[in-house]
Amino acid sequence: MAEGKFTENVVRLRCSVCKHVNYHKHKNKKTVEKKLELKKHCKWCKKHTLHKEAKK
Repeated sequence: MAEGKFTENVVRLRCSVCKHVNYHKHKNKKTVEKKLELKKHCKWCKKHTLHKEAKK
């Protein structure tokens, strides 16, 4: 199967409150060494919460 050019750079963002995986982002692992932490809307909590990069 053919692989896309972003296959290895996709990270999952997990809600820090309810632990659901709500978002997927592309990350350049060469330039960004820290884990992503973004404040996003969680449809399970129904509010803006901190979403952290999760393990695969």
